[in-house]
Amino acid sequence: MYECEVYDRIINHQDTMSKAHRKIAGYLVENRETAPFLTASKLAKHVGVGEATVIRFAFFLNFKGYPDLQRHLQESLQRKMTSAEVLAKTTDKDGKPEDVVTEILGDDIQNLKITLEQLDTRHFEEAVRQIIEAENIYIIAYRSAASIASFMEFYLDMVLQNTELIRQGDGVSEHLLDIKDNDLVIGFGFSRYTKRTVEVLRYAKQRGARTLVITDHYMSPLVPLGDLKLIAATEINSFIDSFSAPLSIVNALITAVTRTEHVKVEKRLQELEGLWENFDVFEE
Repeated sequence: MYECEVYDRIINHQDTMSKAHRKIAGYLVENRETAPFLTASKLAKHVGVGEATVIRFAFFLNFKGYPDLQRHLQESLQRKMTSAEVLAKTTDKDGKPEDVVTEILGDDIQNLKITLEQLDTRHFEEAVRQIIEAENIYIIAYRSAASIASFMEFYLDMVLQNTELIRQGDGVSEHLLDIKDNDLVIGFGFSRYTKRTVEVLRYAKQRGARTLVITDHYMSPLVPLGDLKLIAATEINSFIDSFSAPLSIVNALITAVTRTEHVKVEKRLQELEGLWENFDVFEE
């Protein structure tokens, strides 16, 4: 979507809007820097309409729901806002903790729904196949995204024994020195994107390696560098990204790989159980 297309939709639909929808549209147009960070309930409160009316307004403009409209409004901003700016714009100083947990869990439920709706199943199935067939798997993720990558590395390496998360930014060149065209590089990146992730994926492409990117939308700078793309919604009303949807995609990838390779994986897990018992790993 082009930067101003969301506002073009609002303008083009003005003639058929209800009175309540016109109030919402007017508020969004007049508050382009703050409105994109309001939840449906908060936007409704500012405009003076019901939350259900805000949600219907998003569908009226042919979005998949309010989170979809909100994401496009945020993408329309001309500049990247700092974490401090986002925090200031998403903080309700009168909010109560019980309101926050309801709001954020509700946002995550919507993120999961949006992710499922927009998931390209062909890319998912091909990603599973490439994970299974790769000689080596390298995972690239920095800052907060490294948390999901570490989880993925733990389970893939447990069953496949060929997966490595490159943790040290300065050591990337040594780790990828021998990368080949039958290796797979998995890159995680969410707004605001780290330059190192983009650079490493670009290098992997130049070396002929296959690439899979897991990112937050098709405007991500990681998308052009991925042979396969899995898009996960991460927006919540906070300065942090929510990783519920990306982690669910990782859960699905690991589960699909292990089910496809169940004979090999069962044998591997049986061997590991003996090892864990020998070293008394788990509390009885």
